[in-house]
Amino acid sequence: MRIIIAKDYNDMSKKAANMVAAQILLKPNSVLGLATGSTPVMTYKYLIKLFQDETISFCHVVTVNLDEYIGLSKEHPNSYHFFMQDIFFNHVDIKLENIYIPDGMAMDLETECIEYENKIQKNKGIDLQILGIGSNGHIGFNEPDLKFEGITHCINLDDETIKANARFFEKEEEVPRRAITMGVKTIMNARKIILLANGSEKAKTVFNAIHGKIDPALPASILQLHPDVTFILDREAAYYINNQ
Repeated sequence: MRIIIAKDYNDMSKKAANMVAAQILLKPNSVLGLATGSTPVMTYKYLIKLFQDETISFCHVVTVNLDEYIGLSKEHPNSYHFFMQDIFFNHVDIKLENIYIPDGMAMDLETECIEYENKIQKNKGIDLQILGIGSNGHIGFNEPDLKFEGITHCINLDDETIKANARFFEKEEEVPRRAITMGVKTIMNARKIILLANGSEKAKTVFNAIHGKIDPALPASILQLHPDVTFILDREAAYYINNQ
């Protein structure tokens, strides 16, 4: 495990983008696992800039997203399909057929989970996975539980996650209560992982994920077992690490 402490959110994002760019330069047809939410937004903006500067190209890259809300159409402004298109995909040269995001409107959700997992395996797994971390320690939408869920599955969102995501909706009641998410085993099978965290509200969770016991009650703690994981933190998120 590597821990990189950036001076602020902007610096954290730039460092993450440079690591992703290095992966693409080394392997132009890399399979990238992508996260949503506010944490990786600036990382995607830096990647767009690197594309515009002709430093990297996404024309051979394959992307697989971590998760999607159940019950939101691809066109819904709060769906992760819409988010990824608006924030990232519309601004680079990635091919539409190389973009994979779970379908939260699938008629048969269990089949959708199986098929999504098969798509990841068909592409020979994830080369580099970008993760955020919830204040409750979730990665993807793998919420605290009594056990780690292995592969792509449907999950009920915790109240804490619903409240955290309510800022993206007009009302908290509009936040979906369920989602499709990659499982912990799928995430851990990625050859490289980058976890991004910023802000003081994540500091205790980040510290426990790195130094605490491995426990499904703190899903991110499983990353201690990954052979190539890098935590990129701003100073606020690294507070307890710097002051242990």
